[in-house]
This record gives sequence, C-alpha cells and structure tokens, in this order.
Amino acid sequence: MIVLFYIAAVVAVIATIAVILQTNIVHALLYMVVSLLAIAVIFYVLGAPFAAVLEAIVYAGAIMVLFLFVIMMLNLGQHTRNEEKSWLTPRGWIGPSILSGILLAQLLSVMADLDQDIIPKQVGVMEVSALLFGPYVLAVELASILLLAGLVAAYHLAKPK
Repeated sequence: MIVLFYIAAVVAVIATIAVILQTNIVHALLYMVVSLLAIAVIFYVLGAPFAAVLEAIVYAGAIMVLFLFVIMMLNLGQHTRNEEKSWLTPRGWIGPSILSGILLAQLLSVMADLDQDIIPKQVGVMEVSALLFGPYVLAVELASILLLAGLVAAYHLAKPK
C-alpha cells in the first residue's frame, strides 16, 4: 500500500504542475480532475475511504462539472490563451516560489516536531455529517456562497462589453 501512496502522490504533484502550466483551460481542467482523483487514492490508502469517496464525487465530479460549465459559458478564445502565455514568464514565478518555499519550510518544521506516530482513525458518515451540519454549518454555507459569488463574478468579468 505504501507504493500506491507514493505513486498517487507523484501523479498528484505532476498533474497539479500541469494544471498550472497548461495554457488550454480545458486541458488544465482535465489535469485537475486527475490530480483530485490521485488525492482520493491517497485518502483511501491512508485509511479514510469515506473521505476518498467524497473527494471523487464532490470535487472530481460535481465541482469540475461546474468549472467546465463556466468555462464553456465564458467561451474564452485565442486572445485569452495568448494572455495566459504572457503570464508564464520566469519573473512571474518569483512570488509563488517564495510563498511555496515558506509553506514547505513550515511543513518540514511541523513534521520534524512530531514525536508520536500518527494513528489512523476510522471516520464514518454519521460523524462527518454531524460535524458538517452541526458546529461547522456556517462554514459549509459560506463556502457555497463563495463558490456562487465566484461563478457570478467570472461571468460578469468575462462577458462582452
């Protein structure tokens, strides 16, 4: 199972990098689906099959269909593709590289401070639903409003004047 974990991790990292570097937005979306499915495999290997199924159904399924619908609705053409290619200059990678380095340093620091082994715990549907519709219901609703606001804003920014 550890080999499957590392294979899925490599696939997720490569697919995520391909999402960032891809100038064709539909291809980037397909790479993102591959990345999310690889993350679902990682969840399953780590002993969280419910989280893996949620990852595959909700993110790789429903959210990606929404993104594809928005992309098709916006009908972006060659001009947008040329503009995205101009963003992929080495100078444009300085800020994200610094922030990624900071996050990597923080992750390595936290991992170095762990004194105990992480013991996986089986989590069922009832526990997740009790948390999502209990103390975290406001966060779930705010996330849905944020997605809707992003959809409306993308439509208004990209519609022809």
